[in-house]
Amino acid sequence: MPSRPEPLLTAGCPGRRSAGIILAAGASRRLGRPKQLLPYGSGVLLDAVLETARDCSFSQTVLALGGAAAEIERTVDTSGCDVVLNPDFGEGCASSIASALAALHPDTDAVVLLLGDQPGVRAASVRAVLGALEQTGSAAPSAAAASPGSAGAGRAGAGRAGAGAGSPGIAVCRYDDGVGHPLAFARRLLPDLAALHGDKAVWKLLEQRTDDVIEVRTPGPVPLDVDTEEDYRRVLDSLQGAV
Repeated sequence: MPSRPEPLLTAGCPGRRSAGIILAAGASRRLGRPKQLLPYGSGVLLDAVLETARDCSFSQTVLALGGAAAEIERTVDTSGCDVVLNPDFGEGCASSIASALAALHPDTDAVVLLLGDQPGVRAASVRAVLGALEQTGSAAPSAAAASPGSAGAGRAGAGRAGAGAGSPGIAVCRYDDGVGHPLAFARRLLPDLAALHGDKAVWKLLEQRTDDVIEVRTPGPVPLDVDTEEDYRRVLDSLQGAV
């Protein structure tokens, strides 16, 4: 039987605590039904995201719920998660981030944001962005290198938007067709995260803090997320293609 992976205390730095925040509070207005509960694989969409989070073995996993929270908690195995309910989920994603941050262990050193409707994100990508926060200068591990024995192991794979000598504060995945989740934030950026407002505020923060961002080269396209029925069909097609 394979051994359970050690908790992510942030890559390469014993004693440091990492937390995963799963944003799954949306009301699914465009879809018309809870997207977190759409059938996917052997379970539902949110099951797949939680499985990825468990593979990462974060020191703490916080699951932010809002719309359809009661139904989600009845349907989905949320064991191992600290569930927070965001009554203001209609105000945008930033309100869920703030609710989740308030539940973090006080000694948390790094936070990774994951979307509850984006099942294609890999644990290797999470490890890569966490590892990038520990880097200095202009190089960081690629997502391919984050998985032992992968073809990309050992290659430098990131570009630093600002070439300062200190560790970066934000790490993002640079996919073949753009930047996407998972996003990792160092402890010193958490007050900035908590102060955000609206639905796309995280991306605005990245634009404002360009010199603090490191991009981690990640193979493949940006993982699909689900807002519409067409998005859902594409996600299912992608799952079939991966089998």
